[in-house]
Amino acid sequence: MKILVLSLVFPPDNVSTAHIVGRLAHEFVERGHEVVVLTSTPHYHPDPLDARAGLTPVFGRLVCRSGSPGLTAYHVWMPPKNRPLGWRLLAWFWFHLITAVLGCVVGRRASVILAPTPPLTIGCEAWWLGRWHRIPFVYNVQEVHPDVAFALGAVRRPWLIRWLKRLESWVYARAAYITVIGSGMRDNLLAKGVPERKLEIISNFVDPDELPIRPRVNPFGVSHGLVDRFVVSYAGNLGVPQGLTTVLDAASLLASCTEIVFVLIGDGSAAGDLQRRAAQQHLTNVTFLPFQPYSAVPDIYAASDISLVPQAEGTGLYGLPSKIYRIMACGRPILGICDPTSEVAELITRADCGGVVGPNDPEALARAVRRAYDDRASWNNKGARGRQFVVEQFSVNRVAEAYTALLTRAASGR
Repeated sequence: MKILVLSLVFPPDNVSTAHIVGRLAHEFVERGHEVVVLTSTPHYHPDPLDARAGLTPVFGRLVCRSGSPGLTAYHVWMPPKNRPLGWRLLAWFWFHLITAVLGCVVGRRASVILAPTPPLTIGCEAWWLGRWHRIPFVYNVQEVHPDVAFALGAVRRPWLIRWLKRLESWVYARAAYITVIGSGMRDNLLAKGVPERKLEIISNFVDPDELPIRPRVNPFGVSHGLVDRFVVSYAGNLGVPQGLTTVLDAASLLASCTEIVFVLIGDGSAAGDLQRRAAQQHLTNVTFLPFQPYSAVPDIYAASDISLVPQAEGTGLYGLPSKIYRIMACGRPILGICDPTSEVAELITRADCGGVVGPNDPEALARAVRRAYDDRASWNNKGARGRQFVVEQFSVNRVAEAYTALLTRAASGR
């Protein structure tokens, strides 16, 4: 097949969806298929080590190209994600306009389109390009939008809520198949009237060879003074969907235990507010670090005694952060801050790789951290079980085979 991939992010952007789509694209090539990717320049979490590595200008800085034998990616210029909302909406319009034009040319003789979310409008462009080339598209739901925005209160106007729901239903109706990464997301779409025959659960994955178990004392831990501390870490987006104020409140409750330190790594829309709040509360047991290169991930988790996977209240059934697979691969125990019915809670319970506390409950989080601090051997065993579970259940080869089979079915009209 010739597979046309339409994705807002792609390597060298350093964000989870980019890593997932990038690895899948290479797996398709290894299985004998040709892949063409329409994406953006690194703008979400550019890796400080290789933010524009391998990008060759095609039309100045407006369109660049990268790739390897069998894979060609076209990157449309995008402004940094931390721009105001108006800029971001304009950038999304620009992205869709330019990639749609490019897609008409570079998508010739394509067999099928793979379109991962977010944003929701990716499905609209995938449909349009599918009509142009007379091929089907497979819609890959990494997060259920617009439900996440509704749950967070980011969209409140009744007319806009109605319009977004109609748009979501419109995209589902026109996709040949829809993939979701968890059973709760599948139930969500079934309740919205999506036919069961269209839905496939294909989880995200991890490559344990890329994330080896590193020693507790390593360059990252040494450079940040973490070697002799009990480290509770979070690495990723510091935004509203993560509900990280609960972490700061738990840190305040544990301030008397000077050996415990909370390390928050990354940036995002809530980063400034979180840092100001920590300063106002005089939280000397909280450390903020900038976003780190992907190559540092094994050392970050190895230096951690517990790694947090937080989700704001009411969002747990709309997504499953792929960082949970990386933490498990690194052999570290996980503390999920999430709804008890969420995909995160279900996975942690099934793998027995950590614990779960509810969102907006700093007292419960503080108690859980204290229990782990007092019983480190037991929690280290949970980390080892997580590594074994993820290697057995979420291998990249297994997931790539499932995607390849589905895309083949879609391309053949079955």
